Amino acid sequence: MKIFRTKNELKEALAGLKAQNKTITLVPTMGALHQGHISLIDYAKPQTDIIVCSIFVNPTQFNDPKDLEKYPRPIEQDIALLEAADCDILILPTVEEMYPANDPAWRIDLGDLDRIWEGEHRPGHFQGVTQVVYKLFSLVEPDQACFGQKDFQQVMVIQKMIEIKELPVKLLICPIVRNENGLALSSRNARLTDEGRDTALILYKALNHIKTANKSRSPQVLINEAKEIIAAVPEVELEYLAICETSTLHSASQFDPEKEYVVLVAAWLEGVRLIDNILL
Repeated sequence: MKIFRTKNELKEALAGLKAQNKTITLVPTMGALHQGHISLIDYAKPQTDIIVCSIFVNPTQFNDPKDLEKYPRPIEQDIALLEAADCDILILPTVEEMYPANDPAWRIDLGDLDRIWEGEHRPGHFQGVTQVVYKLFSLVEPDQACFGQKDFQQVMVIQKMIEIKELPVKLLICPIVRNENGLALSSRNARLTDEGRDTALILYKALNHIKTANKSRSPQVLINEAKEIIAAVPEVELEYLAICETSTLHSASQFDPEKEYVVLVAAWLEGVRLIDNILL
């Protein structure tokens, strides 16, 4: 695996690969890698020639400076995981490299996606996400980019940005990776105690309750039942739980057999914000 820390070094290396018509897939990350991240690489491998992974803790997508400060950065461990996964190229840029002094202001019209669910609870977050992903796309010029379904709304935001900017990038969406008990893998899980990780399973239980009901009751009834499941665990503070149309993320008032749905959840536990989702 080759490691690059500057844009110029990376562009020079990629130019040679593009001259050979190699298919390049970008896997953007903020580090603190786990099996969920590695699954993105494994998912992309059969569909590409070159895997480029980036590790960059992007300051513009954090609403809370303390959250940014606490974000884990085990870089040596991350490098070892990527090498074991046969990643081809790793980008490790600095904040100064990604956000130079003359950097133009960024604003993109994401419509409702910027105002509902994650957009409502983390104002400005998706502007920061699209800003850094656009920078990475411009730098790498990948044929494809791989993102995880766990950040469902983020995937939709990236797709919207690709459409707005008319970028020739295909999105690969990798299924959620869970531990043996069903907890969605997340870098934030490292901040939970062992007891907390067990307690967090209530979110998956609530999601599964809705999925196994198989649309037999109205969305609101199913939401109320799932909220009661979560409310039985007082340590978990629910932020939102919603059944949404996958195409718009608007709340569903009734089920339409012609449409697809996703259940979104966000909650706090031990001072850590957790998100999860499940497709119906």
